[in-house]
Amino acid sequence: MKLYKRHILYICIYFGLFFSPFCITSVEAKDFVVVIDAGHGGHDPGALGKISKEKTINLNVALKLGKQIKRNCPDVKVVYTRERDVFIPLDRRAEIANNAKADLFISIHTNSVANNRTAKGASTWTLGLAKSDANLEVAKRENSVILYESDYKTRYAGFNPNSAESYIIFEFMQDKYMSQSVHLASLVQKEFRHTCKRADRGVHQAGFLVLKASAMPSILVELGFISHPEEERYLNSEAGSTTLANGIFRAFLSYKREHEIRMTGSSRTILPEETDAGRAEETNTAQEEADTTREKVNLPRETAQKPAASATNNTRTKQNTGKVSGGQTDNGSPVFKIQILTSSRPLASNDKRLKGLKDVEYYQEGGLYKYTYGSSTDYNKVIRTKREIAPKFKDAFIIAFKNGKKTNVSAAIEEFKKKRNK
Repeated sequence: MKLYKRHILYICIYFGLFFSPFCITSVEAKDFVVVIDAGHGGHDPGALGKISKEKTINLNVALKLGKQIKRNCPDVKVVYTRERDVFIPLDRRAEIANNAKADLFISIHTNSVANNRTAKGASTWTLGLAKSDANLEVAKRENSVILYESDYKTRYAGFNPNSAESYIIFEFMQDKYMSQSVHLASLVQKEFRHTCKRADRGVHQAGFLVLKASAMPSILVELGFISHPEEERYLNSEAGSTTLANGIFRAFLSYKREHEIRMTGSSRTILPEETDAGRAEETNTAQEEADTTREKVNLPRETAQKPAASATNNTRTKQNTGKVSGGQTDNGSPVFKIQILTSSRPLASNDKRLKGLKDVEYYQEGGLYKYTYGSSTDYNKVIRTKREIAPKFKDAFIIAFKNGKKTNVSAAIEEFKKKRNK
């Protein structure tokens, strides 16, 4: 009898592994929790198209994404903010994620531009200050959901989603999950380009209330434009919604695998087979990643293998150490730099993405080459330099190093002010 039960146990284990090829884990492993948020719902339809409503598209893709994860990843717990057509307040959505102690929060939306039937493509967003009027408009549209709530002025401390002044709160916000959020957003965009074959509108930042209140790496996905007739039909098709959900799923697998390697040094999460012939050689376009993020810049694919000459002699370091050889000073003062772009491969000194800048440095972090300009212990000087290069690098942002290690830029600024006032 015992032998019979043992055989049954082995058969169950075999079929469990067979039907879960991507996320293989031990029974004792702690669940990885992902919260999937289908934007809008109930009496809030979201953006309106000619033949559909945003809330329906969002829910369809969200449920398909969740089913993909559940089917393939038995070690992952999927939590939905809604599974049907109901209205969920913005702060409640974030509360659901926080209560679930989620490892990831993915909010799914559909874009729209009034009186514009040509804008199309997918984009992914992280929390931050909108760097353009267009980005601000996206945040205003998504945050206007709170107007459906009778007590929104009290619940959101007087925040007015239609007032630009309300978004100033995001200017100096330091999100400790920004680096992971931006990385996941970049992975999603990579899948949208390759797996889904969608127009790539890049990774951006803006002041989304639903992301602000989420205490974990969080992204907001804009699947496409409901205001574009062709894209609206695609978003409502079975093939379109399935493909988009699959793209986000593949990005999730990549993120989860990297997370496990970072935490334990190994991972049993298996990534799907590459389907495009030259995909392995394709490089990521520039992406944001820092204490305050910048917008991803859509640029041509990288062709150079040789690093910029100035970078080689300045801040090139061992991968994942977080140390920068050019970031130390005799008195231990913080060193401020302007991060202008990020690449998965080293750039040649004449690469078009550097836009003619000389004395560009780079450091390596998380397997990425992060290019900086204008190193100085004088924060005011770096601000002036940032303004000078703004026409070429409008999404550049300031980072800081202390004693050769990357540090919180707000703390570095405070230290600079204190030393200046002595």
